[in-house]
Amino acid sequence: MAAPLPDVTLLGALPPLPSLVNARRLRAQRLGRALRLWVPAGILILMLAMCFVLPLVASLPSPTKGDIIVNNEPPFSPGHWLGTDMQGVDIFSKLVYGGQVAFEIGAAVTAIGIAIGGTLGIIAGYFGGSVDAVISRVLDILIAFPALVLALVIAQGLGGSEIHVIWALSVFGIPAVGRVTRGATLTIRGLPFMVAAKLSGTRGWRIIARHVVPNIIPTIVTFSLLGVGIVIILEGALDFLGYGIPPPTASWGNMISNGQQILSAQPEYVLIPSIALLVTVASLNMLGDALRERWSTQ
Repeated sequence: MAAPLPDVTLLGALPPLPSLVNARRLRAQRLGRALRLWVPAGILILMLAMCFVLPLVASLPSPTKGDIIVNNEPPFSPGHWLGTDMQGVDIFSKLVYGGQVAFEIGAAVTAIGIAIGGTLGIIAGYFGGSVDAVISRVLDILIAFPALVLALVIAQGLGGSEIHVIWALSVFGIPAVGRVTRGATLTIRGLPFMVAAKLSGTRGWRIIARHVVPNIIPTIVTFSLLGVGIVIILEGALDFLGYGIPPPTASWGNMISNGQQILSAQPEYVLIPSIALLVTVASLNMLGDALRERWSTQ
């Protein structure tokens, strides 16, 4: 007896094998893009919650005052799950409040850079000519100085405090944001919708507000995330060198600097704030890259 013939209608309904492979590949790519975006975003949300929300809902030990009787406690000690330092100060409390300082300085310096440098960059890129030449030369002069050296000089002259560190590091943030926004403005200045807006008689400032700023916001956001990470590193370097946040105020740089005295005996004093710094900066960089990739494909 002859074998039954396959149902041609059912076979024709099935998609070809290459289509199935391509569909799986597209799903994997979408999943990868989602993970690249939401994993660093989730880590940053947890870090921000730990630094700013946890002190409001939980009673943490003082980050500046300790008990010498319980100094140098190892991690997972009763009441001090990350241990204590040489003065008996709780390490976890110092990590939390030090994170507040890092995020506050990073956000403030970036905001100042956007407000001043971003405005100068947009003006230079949009108006061009002598205005562009003057602003560009000023930005070039500022960005030519080594950022850390210039911040050290300014911080030493002003004295150690959070507000002084912010202004010292803003000298680095202003020209960096200015150069980026100028380049982004130059890119869209000659596009058809910009030319049409100019020919319609719309004033320059109105064009900037309605057309330039909305179109360069993705560039500013992605660069700002990278900038916050760089500022946090520079702030930690200033603290480590003794020109940033003065003790006993908690900061990650101070923790690393103080921990190097007993690095060989208890390396966790340096490892804990170093890991927090690494995770924060890496998450900011990855989130910025993921946002830039997503906006560039839209």
